[in-house]
Amino acid sequence: MNPRIIDVQQFLDDHRFSAFQWTILVLCFFVVAVDGLDTAAMGFIAPSLVTEWGVTKAALAPVMSAALFGLAIGALTAGPLADKYGRKRVIVASALIFGVASLSSSASWSLWSLTAFRFLTGLGLGAAMPNTVTLISEYAPRSRRALLSTLMFCGFSLGSASSGFVASHIIPAYGWRSLLVVGGVLPLVLVLLLIIVLPESARFLVCKGAPAARIAKILCRISSDTDFSNAVFTVPEVVGAASESSIKALFRHNNGTGTVLLWVTYFMGLVVVYMLTGWLPTLMKEAGIPLAQAAVVTGMFMFGSTFGTILMGWLMDRMNNHVVMGVSYAAAAICVVAIGMHPGDVDLLRVLVFAAGFAMGAQVSMVILAAQFYQTQYRATGVSWMLGIGRFGGILGASTGGVLMTLGWDFQTIFFGLAIPAVLAAMAVSLKGMYYARRPNAIPVGKGAVPELDVH
Repeated sequence: MNPRIIDVQQFLDDHRFSAFQWTILVLCFFVVAVDGLDTAAMGFIAPSLVTEWGVTKAALAPVMSAALFGLAIGALTAGPLADKYGRKRVIVASALIFGVASLSSSASWSLWSLTAFRFLTGLGLGAAMPNTVTLISEYAPRSRRALLSTLMFCGFSLGSASSGFVASHIIPAYGWRSLLVVGGVLPLVLVLLLIIVLPESARFLVCKGAPAARIAKILCRISSDTDFSNAVFTVPEVVGAASESSIKALFRHNNGTGTVLLWVTYFMGLVVVYMLTGWLPTLMKEAGIPLAQAAVVTGMFMFGSTFGTILMGWLMDRMNNHVVMGVSYAAAAICVVAIGMHPGDVDLLRVLVFAAGFAMGAQVSMVILAAQFYQTQYRATGVSWMLGIGRFGGILGASTGGVLMTLGWDFQTIFFGLAIPAVLAAMAVSLKGMYYARRPNAIPVGKGAVPELDVH
């Protein structure tokens, strides 16, 4: 009997999004939600550190940027590891690392000990995000990939926003350490669920030549009515290309220009995100606004980002992705300027910060754009390296805020300057769209393989 050839992606496209796939999405949602809560925590802890430890704002720069250095290194290393050993293993390991490290951070006794623990936390956080979006994109049908990935990634925005609201309640009552305890316990609970429930990517298993029975067992949970006997599984990409260095592949097959422009866009976007979320509470406190109100206003950024990200995902399944991204970053630049013009109006700041977050939903959607741009064999590397390189933009935004305040820059000047990276992000993603409209990236296709065209 001739073997029955099943294209895994075509199988996903031909079947409804099952309860099993929703379970994967929900688990990944919670991973990035805890990631978001922990990543945003330092912005709300910083004012308490200034008071309790008697340090200057400039002295907080290493603590504010330590997790971001860890995020960058974690992302840069996790992608190649996931493309070699699997998405699930790296996701589980990352959740374990940032859970233990966050709990350790709550026991810090000095700025340097907190800096060290936050760096270790960042290693785990940086490894989690690219692999969750890679996993869900490899279980989603083409027609709904952007929206489903966006829904999963809303966890990060909601987690970051929740950090502000949780901080406003528990820090006044239990101190700044309590927020880090919450950020450490939650991922450790998740680790158990991930080990038991989360599957490996079926597309990854095909590329690695896993036994057909193992792949069939996974796909059976999507469609129990399908006959997988005597089945041979394939993916749109050539399996033989898996031996190519995943990092080198980012600059081959006409991927190089897109890779660099993705890096520039994400870098500039994170300058905006981390400057705003990391220093807005402190800037507002200096303007005479109570910390509890400042935390709520800052939390509006991530709530706005959540709604913006959902809209971006819906639009990306229906329109040119690069147009959607370019317009969003340009709108963010306008909102940032408007924030700078109204430093003392709390009610108006809530609206403007929400609007800025809505427009910066493009930042989350950039991960989806990268996942669609790269092929299975090096998708995790492509996504994670964009995140890793971009994290240095976050480091720039997080570390320079205190320095600029020390130099005497006021609220308005800082936010006017913050519009510049938003404009540069809009330009970079638009250039990527124009370049690949004229010169599509070549997809390495092997014998018997069918190329997966990226129409976005």
